[in-house]
Amino acid sequence: MQPLIQIVDQYLIMFYRLTGHAGVDFVIGTLVLVCISLLIGEVTVSLAFWFTRKRLGEKTAEAEKYQNLSVDALKAGNKEAYEAANKLAKDAFGHTFFQQVALSSAFLWPIFFALAWMQHRFLEVEFPIPGTNWSLGFIGVFIIIYVATYVLFKQVKRRLTVFRLHQRNPVTIQPEPVK
Repeated sequence: MQPLIQIVDQYLIMFYRLTGHAGVDFVIGTLVLVCISLLIGEVTVSLAFWFTRKRLGEKTAEAEKYQNLSVDALKAGNKEAYEAANKLAKDAFGHTFFQQVALSSAFLWPIFFALAWMQHRFLEVEFPIPGTNWSLGFIGVFIIIYVATYVLFKQVKRRLTVFRLHQRNPVTIQPEPVK
């Protein structure tokens, strides 16, 4: 990973040298790094969703089908059919749940590369917290800026047409009928 960090370093460090004031430059550079991480993560999730949307839609429809069957069996008083359909519904729900967790993790992977680069550059940097004996390292500053930027990005993202397909619920994507 060291060669990759050295290649990226020459471009990223430019954002940490814009004004000549170390604190301001650190915040600006980290904000740029956070924005890059957010965008790469968003693109990754969008691509992963695009490639898995059909399967996710099918599994969601399957879970819904078995859930409805289990409710019908319960209403009819058929305990064996209820348990069988409920087990299949749980399996399908579990599958969709973990597929969505995997999609969510695709959003976070760029953070680790950003922090690896920051460790290479800013391992010894500490920011004292006024009024306390504590300080924040580069990770703490990165997380604070990341969370604030993510909240803002989430608000802006709703208005951008390029992200609307990703925001659609997989159930609304018409899956092929489960046989």
